Amino acid sequence: MYYLYGLVFLSVMISFFADRDKTRRSVKIAFRKFIHILPAFAFMLIIVSIILSLLPNRIIADYLGGSNMFEGVILASAIGSITLMPGFIAFPLCGILLSRGVSYTVLSAFTTTLMMVGFVTFPIEKKYFGTKVTIIRNGMSFFIAVIVAIMTGIFYGEIIPWG
Repeated sequence: MYYLYGLVFLSVMISFFADRDKTRRSVKIAFRKFIHILPAFAFMLIIVSIILSLLPNRIIADYLGGSNMFEGVILASAIGSITLMPGFIAFPLCGILLSRGVSYTVLSAFTTTLMMVGFVTFPIEKKYFGTKVTIIRNGMSFFIAVIVAIMTGIFYGEIIPWG
């Protein structure tokens, strides 16, 4: 993670020396956007922290990280499909769940469906794209999310395809 910070710092320095005025304006815009999302981010972080502190590790591990990976993937996919959560909350949440014993496969199913499937946003999508397109898009997104989860499980050695 620290190499990313270094890369960002280096990029900003290169930009600063190339065009100081543009870099200053960009940093100001980024800072304003950060301040704008900070209350929502802090609120979501507090809510997620409270929920995770109330749920014992055993329950989380049993339902999402238990011995039956299939059930964990289905449950995580369902939760991800019906939850509306920004990525900047979802990814730290996944880090917490990973430390509590949830597998990469299940976390992949959760985050992929969270980003791609929109049960909560269905009425808005339906209004703009129509019912048929919205159903097809969500169905295909769910199917692709499960494929991504399976591939993640194979990559991390949690799923052994031939054995």
